Amino acid sequence: MQYYSLNKKAPDASFRDAVNKGLAPDKGLYFPERISPLGDIFFKNIDNLSYNEIAFEAIKQFVKPDILEAVLKTIIAETLSFDFPIIELNKSISVLELFHGPTMAFKDVGARFMARCLGYFNKDNDEEVTVLVATSGDTGGAVANGFLGVKGVNVVILYPSGKVSDIQEKQLTTLGQNITALEVNGTFDDCQDMVKTAFLDAELTNRMQLTSANSINIARWLPQMFYFFFAYKQLHNKHKKIVFSIPSGNFGNICAGMMAQQLGLPIHHFVASNNKNDVVTEYLKTQLYKPKPSVQTISNAMDVGNPSNFVRIKEIYKNNFKTLKDHLSSYSFTDAETKEAMQEIYEDYNYVADPHGAVGYLGAKAYLKEHPDTHCVFLETAHPTKFLDVVEKVLQQKQELLAQIKAVMDKKKVSIKIENYEQLKTYLLK
Repeated sequence: MQYYSLNKKAPDASFRDAVNKGLAPDKGLYFPERISPLGDIFFKNIDNLSYNEIAFEAIKQFVKPDILEAVLKTIIAETLSFDFPIIELNKSISVLELFHGPTMAFKDVGARFMARCLGYFNKDNDEEVTVLVATSGDTGGAVANGFLGVKGVNVVILYPSGKVSDIQEKQLTTLGQNITALEVNGTFDDCQDMVKTAFLDAELTNRMQLTSANSINIARWLPQMFYFFFAYKQLHNKHKKIVFSIPSGNFGNICAGMMAQQLGLPIHHFVASNNKNDVVTEYLKTQLYKPKPSVQTISNAMDVGNPSNFVRIKEIYKNNFKTLKDHLSSYSFTDAETKEAMQEIYEDYNYVADPHGAVGYLGAKAYLKEHPDTHCVFLETAHPTKFLDVVEKVLQQKQELLAQIKAVMDKKKVSIKIENYEQLKTYLLK
């Protein structure tokens, strides 16, 4: 499989090269040259396949020939070492729980898969690779955990000071070893801009090998297809059209679901559920894409004013606005509405949702008003205890801390504060 830059001004790259580079030399995101749908037999037989077998069939075309099938099976087995349960709230709405991994966030899948790919590619390489990643919350912890101790890989995480939860911050600032956290005086968009600037800085790239572990990297992005297949396996016998409502920030997760659809997965529709960072919601209303500074909300992992992966979504649907609208709806919700949703989910279904999942629930309800004949699955992208201050205040109820939380709560935060790109560059050159 070859990958081309969406800016169309860079040479094509193999899977290995695209993973190692992260971003194409012309600043474009990489995209696979072709997508070959899985056959009807695969979907007819899906009940008889394990999660590992499903994931193998879904991803293998995208990594050939750079990863041998036996190696790929091992990478998948090590990546998918936890469950992905569906919880039915009522006959029309279910929740897909994606927080059963080591850092209790959906990004564990992509981070673990990418770390193992990079470890495999660089096992005989004497040169170190620096993974540069921006986080609005959960990416940092997942990447830190996934890459911890990986030989020949240093991880540098940029996060916006005061704009991630206390537990998220502890998960990315307390591991040490090959993980360094840079605390940025700014927003997630500032962090992401710095990362992109670094990739294009010849003074840096001539002296060190840089790659990204954000969802701009194909090895972080593509494995997120897996759990859409897992959800379909659990739900297809309901004989209803399946719709996914996805809390959306950088749009990598929903874009991966759309790739699963391109592979033939019978997904009827997607809902991008936004907080007040509503660039895509507005785009679908006006056909004008206007990035804007992000605003801080209680669903902080979605506080993105210029979602990187939306360009991939447009590519999937051939940059045809009508085709895109046929497959995607989007709604935006306030913090007040999010809090009300958290209370409603708890009172009506005895289920504790985190703020991001609550936004997904609101999107599902909004879509079902107009399409009551569908079954809507919202994604619970992180465990509610990662947002203790919000969840306990809204529900007026103490939450039990899980082992993963207790393991980092008392550890000392270690971060380096920076103000701008020049300070990032100075740190990297040292």
